[in-house]
Amino acid sequence: MIDISGKSWIKYLLFGTLYFSEGIDLAVVTVIVPIYFTELGISLPIITFIVGISSLPWIIKFFWGGIVDHFIRFGRKRFIIFGGILGAIGFFLLAFVDPLVALIPFTFLMFMGHVGVAFLDVSSDAWAIEITRENERGKINGAMFAGQFAGMAVGSTLLAIIANMFSYKIAFIMSGFIILLIIIYPLFIKYTAVTKKHQKVVSLLFGEFKKKTTLLVSLYAPISYINAGFLILAIPLYLKIKFNLDIAQIGLITGIFPVMVAVGSVIGGGISDKIGRKNSLFIFIGASILFSALLIIGSSWEILAFIYAVVGFLQGGYTSGTTAMCMDITNPKIGATQFSLLMSFFNMGELAGAMVAGSLIVMIGFERLFLYSAWIFGPALLILYCIKLKPFNNNHRG
Repeated sequence: MIDISGKSWIKYLLFGTLYFSEGIDLAVVTVIVPIYFTELGISLPIITFIVGISSLPWIIKFFWGGIVDHFIRFGRKRFIIFGGILGAIGFFLLAFVDPLVALIPFTFLMFMGHVGVAFLDVSSDAWAIEITRENERGKINGAMFAGQFAGMAVGSTLLAIIANMFSYKIAFIMSGFIILLIIIYPLFIKYTAVTKKHQKVVSLLFGEFKKKTTLLVSLYAPISYINAGFLILAIPLYLKIKFNLDIAQIGLITGIFPVMVAVGSVIGGGISDKIGRKNSLFIFIGASILFSALLIIGSSWEILAFIYAVVGFLQGGYTSGTTAMCMDITNPKIGATQFSLLMSFFNMGELAGAMVAGSLIVMIGFERLFLYSAWIFGPALLILYCIKLKPFNNNHRG
């Protein structure tokens, strides 16, 4: 067994690898399935609605986190393994269901896959909160999201090529196989539970959410991620509808975005540890307003791809800084529940944006949607200004 206490590089590798599986999940639901449905002739509002409904497990992450915290005596690793297996099974079974004939069962299996990966996610987050210090959480979150978006890059390109050369069914099977391979890694990591007792999760959670800082972060969370929800589905559909690209071409282009998010996550996480969470967020979100609006000048797929890549870099920067801030204010005794609840708020914003993106595209067009995606950052910055954070305490373990 590998002891990771005091070994930062192993922590970065561990959590980056676990988050790679979330990137595969993200690639399936935001690139592979929407293009698959488009080729089957399913309308845009239905596509974005189905993607949103099947992604609901990410909105109720606090529920899975509550289960993980309540049974903390079993440790975090067992839930990581359980979640990986459940997620892999869900994606495997997608290969055997025709969405034109059985759209509801197809949606349910996507939902099931998300539940599994969500269990893996909340358990990984709680584990990270337990073993990291405040002044390294920016880098830890950078490693996490670098892994996640590296997984999305691989998934967007590799799975798209497989779907184009063979079939979407083979792509779904491959996604499940990759997730199964990833959960082998934690089996070799030594883990000691924080406590052997049941936690009074509800009472501790209410205590944390009486704090003004926690409430403001909870308000900031969904608003700051609506932009990501708009763009993550709008861009692949824009490439398909406006430029008439095939799934393999779209996969290669959208694969650039998560690579840049991964780079931005690492750099942004390091910057947030250096200059503070809020300062780094003002920089990355401010620049995101400009480049999200510039998407309207994407008259060719080359120009659009370049601007979208910059948007990805900036998104990675503010994502790692934001999640590090959330870890800083999380009580490690209920790490899975509180942190996953904060992340659920972010996912609410992202999924709300994704669910209405199709309808907004039909109503106002792609260009205006890009402008709205920039505008929505304004209220988020105002709330961020009001959030008061304590200085780093390098001796605090959390």
